[in-house]
This record gives sequence, C-alpha cells and structure tokens, in this order.
Amino acid sequence: MDSAYLDWPFFEAHHRRLALELADWARHALGGLDLDGAASVPEVDQACRRLVQVLGQGGWTRYAVGGQAYGGAAEAIDTRAVCLIRETLAYHHGLADFAFALQGLGSGAISLFGSPAQKARYLPPVAQGRYIAAFALSEPEAGSDVGALTTQARLEGEDYVLEGEKTWISNGGIADFYVVFARSPGSQGTQGISAFVVEADTPGLEIAQRLEVMAPHPLASLRFQGCRIPARQRLGEEGQGFKIAMQTLDVFRTSVAAAALGFARRALDEALKRATQRVLFGQSLAHFQLTQARLAQMATQIEAAALLTYRAAWLRDRGARITQEAAMAKLSATENAQQVIDAAVQLWGGLGVTRGQVVERLYREIRALRIYEGASEVQQLIIARELLKRFQERRAEDGV
Repeated sequence: MDSAYLDWPFFEAHHRRLALELADWARHALGGLDLDGAASVPEVDQACRRLVQVLGQGGWTRYAVGGQAYGGAAEAIDTRAVCLIRETLAYHHGLADFAFALQGLGSGAISLFGSPAQKARYLPPVAQGRYIAAFALSEPEAGSDVGALTTQARLEGEDYVLEGEKTWISNGGIADFYVVFARSPGSQGTQGISAFVVEADTPGLEIAQRLEVMAPHPLASLRFQGCRIPARQRLGEEGQGFKIAMQTLDVFRTSVAAAALGFARRALDEALKRATQRVLFGQSLAHFQLTQARLAQMATQIEAAALLTYRAAWLRDRGARITQEAAMAKLSATENAQQVIDAAVQLWGGLGVTRGQVVERLYREIRALRIYEGASEVQQLIIARELLKRFQERRAEDGV
C-alpha cells in the first residue's frame, strides 16, 4: 500500500512507525489466510475468533482500548492510530479489520465511561484478544433513529431487568459481553436511555437469530426476556446512554472511513496491476485514455477522502468535538470507495465479478460500510444539522 500520506502533518512519529510495522506484520500474518473469510456461520465464527486472538498476540488490539493500566496502548484511545490500523487491515483482510474494529466499538463505551472496576474486569482481556466485545444498539424498528428504541431496563431493587430485542449486532453469537442500550419504562425519545454491560452467559439473554450478509462476518439478533443484571453493570449515570452511544460512535465512525480507505486503496492497486498487465488491441489497457482518466479519478477520490478522515481523527485527538467532521469523513470515504471499487471491477472485466478475485471481494465488503454506524443519508442530515447550528451560533455571537 502506498504510504506517502504518512508524511502529512496529521501524524506524529509514533503513528508512522505503527503504520509501517503493522503493514509488515499484516503481510506475513494475514497473507496466507483466506481473503474471503468463510462460507458457513460456524466457519465465519471460527475465523473471527482466530483473528481476534492473532491480533491480540500481535499487540494490535491494545490500540482499541483506552488506559494503559487496563492493557491499552495509551491513556486515551488514539483515534489516528485506530484509523491507521483499520485502513491497513482492510487493505489486507476485511475480516481482520472487522475483528479489530469490534474490539474497539464493543468496549469503547467502557473505555470512555466505565468505572475502575468495570474497566479492570473487561478491558484487559479485550486488549489481549481473549474476550470478544459487541455493541448492541440497533433494534428492528430503531436503527438510525436511536430515540425509537424500545428495549426496556426496569430497576428492581439492586438489579435491572432487561426486556426487548436487538438486531444487526456484529459479533452476535460469539461475543463474551455486549454493551446494551435500553430505556427506563415510560421514557421517550433519547431521554431515559442507559447503557449496560451484559455478559453473554447471563440468563434471559439468547441469540434469537443468526444473520448472513454478503461479506461474511458474525451477526445476530438478540432477545432479552427477564434478563436480570446487577445495577453495577450500568455504565455511567442512569439516562446517560444516548450520550455514551454518540460519543462512542464519534470515535469509531471516523475509523469506518479509514476502513473504506483501505478497501479503496487495495482496489486502486488491483486496478493498476490489471491496467498495466492486460493487453487489449495490441497495447496495455493502461495506454487507453479512458483508462487513464478512470485511474486519475479513483486516485483523487481516495486522497480527498483520506484528508477528511485524518483531519477528523486529528481533531478528535486534540480534544475537539467532531460530530460534523466524522460524518463528513464517513460519508466521503464510503461513497468514494464504492465508486473506486466499482471502477476497479469494471477494469477487470469478466474476471472482476468472478468469485475469489480480490476486486469481487472488495465489492461485497464495501457495500455495508455505507449503511452501518449511520447510513450515508443519516450522515447528510448530521452534517446539515451541524452546519445550521454553527451558523446560528455565529449569528448570535455577531448580535444578528
């Protein structure tokens, strides 16, 4: 993968070392693995568990956790490091990127809002690749609209009792614990939502259905029926769940953009290889002006998305609120990557849609990124809302 962008001022020396070391590790550790993951649910589960272990042994899952006392690589989650890791892993192996990302997303709320006891219980095994984490927010009728979730958490003495369903839960079925969002009875909208850590073997929690998607990874619907958990399993204060969810997503939404960059960079490299090796009408495909124009467009789309992605990561690491910047990065990177990968498939011709080809795998990998952690249309709404809010704030400051 072209690493020239590491010279950008967004990065520090340790970020550059990290990216180069990971690229070298990935070539050796992931190079012999099946790039397409696996076909059946048990095979996908086994592959994902193995990848979490391999990433833990390599020391990479430490970057998904905040707090050195709890096994993290740094005191706070380094957004730029997470993005560089996701981009590099996505370039080499889509399921490896997924495995790393969910260690971060699944435990991120604990890193950000957990008590010392909660952090000590869950973060070290996540950082070591011994525990698998999951983030359970979406429901059958509440995906992008978090305020519509209906799963309830009823306080009974020293326990909460959870009732309801979650769906589209990545790592569902293989996770050791889930960060679950549920509302107090009678509450509405984003008010009254709280976050809880629910261990996978808790009575009353069951895997209702395993879901299969075009780019295989562990996915399930969860059902909570009389699921009783101690009050100490609540993250933060009661009613703080929406804030916890949004701040966790702000960190990892930017990393979705980075994963899209990794897929797009791999697609461009595959397109360049095909264009320079494929002979058509007596000359290489790369000699045709239409090919050159397409390659130029692909490269430009990648660089534009990369600038937005690492700007957002850099701002977040500086302590800025990045709701708008993260949304812009995810929107640009995922939409651009879809176009880049589609162009790569086109340049590969018939082989591009043949099962087992890298570009065919990438075509399946990228599609979900335009939906999860906020669909592209939702990102547009977020960006517009933030633009209007900032405009009104400027007008107020000017006394208009």
